[in-house]
Amino acid sequence: MVQEPGHCPMTDDWLRLDRARAGDKAAWEILFEQYYPALVRMAFVITGSYPSGQDIAQEAFVDLLRANIRHRDGSLKSFLSTIAYRKALKERQNLLARGSLDGDAVTDETPSILEGVVKNETDRLILCAVRTLAIEQREVLTLRYFGEQSYEEIAHALKIPLGTVKSRIFYAIKSCRDKLSKQGVFK
Repeated sequence: MVQEPGHCPMTDDWLRLDRARAGDKAAWEILFEQYYPALVRMAFVITGSYPSGQDIAQEAFVDLLRANIRHRDGSLKSFLSTIAYRKALKERQNLLARGSLDGDAVTDETPSILEGVVKNETDRLILCAVRTLAIEQREVLTLRYFGEQSYEEIAHALKIPLGTVKSRIFYAIKSCRDKLSKQGVFK
């Protein structure tokens, strides 16, 4: 794809949102197709429930349309994934309170649903390793790799220093690598 001078994907997404809010169905579809799958994956990792992940992703888009956005300093992707992240945390708390959340729920999903989120056995084992991390490590890793946020976006979303984000990601990856090495996934 050839970029025009001054072309900025970050700005293009905000402009698409403006057009979607004004009723442009094509702009809405582009945003939805671009971000929905990643939002579902991220919410699924947090809640352990694929249907909850789908609902959360859809609700995040509804909230995006209704949001009174004061500034557009960051990317729309970051803004949207932060909405979905916070909704997923609330849903996880609700599932825990109802006793509906099983720590191994990711392994109980039907194969067709699980295949939509993880492509192979190694991905499933990685996902399970991520779900065993301390919440502080899991949240930064989830936002980074499933929410596709930059370190700076994570720091802003979680209101923690950039160095803390980097440190938590480093130790989260190390912990996952150690667990997966013991399972024979990595040598």
